[in-house]
Amino acid sequence: MLNLYNPQNFSSIFSILITAFLLGIVHGFTPDEHTWPITFSYSIGSYSTKGGFKTGLLFSLAFTFQRAVASELSYYALGKILTKPDVIPIVYIFVGIVMSFAGAYVIGIGENFELFEGLEKILLKFLKINTLKSQAKHTGGKRQIPIYMVLIHGFIAGWGTGAFAIIVYTVLAPKMPNAYTGFLPGLLFGLGTMATQIIIGMFAGGFMERLKIPKKGIEYIARRTSGLTLFWGGLAFVVAAALEIAFPKLIQAGFITPIKVHNLHNLGVGFFLVIFIILFILAAALIKSLKYVKNNRSEFI
Repeated sequence: MLNLYNPQNFSSIFSILITAFLLGIVHGFTPDEHTWPITFSYSIGSYSTKGGFKTGLLFSLAFTFQRAVASELSYYALGKILTKPDVIPIVYIFVGIVMSFAGAYVIGIGENFELFEGLEKILLKFLKINTLKSQAKHTGGKRQIPIYMVLIHGFIAGWGTGAFAIIVYTVLAPKMPNAYTGFLPGLLFGLGTMATQIIIGMFAGGFMERLKIPKKGIEYIARRTSGLTLFWGGLAFVVAAALEIAFPKLIQAGFITPIKVHNLHNLGVGFFLVIFIILFILAAALIKSLKYVKNNRSEFI
């Protein structure tokens, strides 16, 4: 029987890879600060099941690529460096900056937030998504989040460390038979996470479709909720990083629960960051936007 909490003994390479994939599935379904706040925010902004699917897929593709790279590096005995606690606040800062930047872009704070417009047009065409101009036309001049931001976000978030990353980097990757297979545990872990993040993305995007209000109202709610969650959620990441740098003991502080599932057993700063962003920032933004649309329905017909 596979041990997903503290895997140590494996009968074959296949069992190592199956363990990595199943760990990825568990990782995607449990509250993790490097996935949930980002996937929920972007997927709600897509305001459809299809859009949520694409968002979850894009974010997870970049995340999976990072995990494969880090897994290969771990094969060369770099796993302990990648999983040092000091890395956590640094990743928080970069994740927070990208989140706030994306949120500011969506809700229209400042001007000229578009970067790499040529690259974005290529991605939009390749993925068969509306052009930048048509996006602006259908969202009142406030465009959706550029795809490259989702990809960058997924790659940066992947460098975050936790119990799952420690297992992949220090237990699974070093057991690979040669350098040509060192990336496989990270790849399978990323694919497992991808499967669950797509489901979560579709759920979040589909939720917006079910609101019984005009389409323009849904677009407004989706854009405002996504933008505000990303903007303030990003700032929350930066504040958390600042606190961890000022008080290093916070990095590994937490509450122990009897649940022997990583992300649910030791509840630390990351867990409460997820709860704060999802249950407070996102929920407050959604309720406020929904209330505005209902009170001003004539504007959205």
